[in-house]
Amino acid sequence: MSAQTNANHGDTETQRYSNKQCADRERRSGRRRRPALWASASLWLILVCALSPLTLFAAQPPVPQPFPRPGAPPQAPPPVTQPAPRQAQPAPQPAAAEGTPTEATLGVPIYPGSQFLASYDAGRGQRYYIFGSAAPFVDVVVYYRAALKQKGELVYDTPATHEFDVGKYNEDTMAFPPGVTVKDYQSEASQGYPNPKPGGAPARFPTVIQIVPATVR
Repeated sequence: MSAQTNANHGDTETQRYSNKQCADRERRSGRRRRPALWASASLWLILVCALSPLTLFAAQPPVPQPFPRPGAPPQAPPPVTQPAPRQAQPAPQPAAAEGTPTEATLGVPIYPGSQFLASYDAGRGQRYYIFGSAAPFVDVVVYYRAALKQKGELVYDTPATHEFDVGKYNEDTMAFPPGVTVKDYQSEASQGYPNPKPGGAPARFPTVIQIVPATVR
């Protein structure tokens, strides 16, 4: 009986000792796991803090690209504002249904055989009258030198242009100085001034005479 009691007592003590050892191991194991858990938590916080700016940056809208990407439809260019068209200055128009001027109306002689072509408004009440001549330039100049009793002035060599003054020029009331201008239209580059009259003869005039009367009309 005593032996049986001692055996049971020994088993009980052994069980208590085993339980105590297990408890001690659990306590020691718990102590060792706590730093690991804290380290894991700290590492997780570090990762969260590090990844938060990346997450916010990814959530932001992309910066607009100034150039179209491949495959994207081309952007329509901004409308171009067209400048207002300039109004072209009308060219001088010949007088309508005007009769052929005479030496009396012009106040100067007209080269014999020349043809009246047109007259144009010179402004300030003046007009200039255009005549075409089949005579050479030199012959017409010689004629006006004798008729006007003056040498005149060669103002251009090419094309040759000779001017004769026939009156006093008043810049306050006149647009052009009164006079006779003889111009050579025949050269290597030009066969003459075209006759504006359809079918008129000659087809081209080698010499053209411009007359600006001294009287204001």
